[in-house]
Amino acid sequence: MIIEQRTYILKPGKVPEYLRLYESEGLAIQKTILGRMVGYFTSEIGTLNQIVHMWAYLDYDDRQARRNTLASDPEWQVYVPKLQALQISQRNEILIPASFSPWSSDEAQLS
Repeated sequence: MIIEQRTYILKPGKVPEYLRLYESEGLAIQKTILGRMVGYFTSEIGTLNQIVHMWAYLDYDDRQARRNTLASDPEWQVYVPKLQALQISQRNEILIPASFSPWSSDEAQLS
């Protein structure tokens, strides 16, 4: 099991627009293709104008196959430039759950 965390810094004041756009156009596409969303967050303290979302995958191969499918989806290809216009930067991290983490069990979290 791996968790991908994606962090986006948006242009000031663009968080509400980003969230509306994602909820109305991107969410259904990603949930269908990527599968298990761990969470989707905004920041209130610290770095502002930030979106953080996390997705669970069985392993790197599962992640790569799902990301490739998403990248080739025609609806996603139309949607992505709309988000990119609101973004300043992006950071991706792969997190490995510790053995005692609730996210360490593949079957329990991805079913």
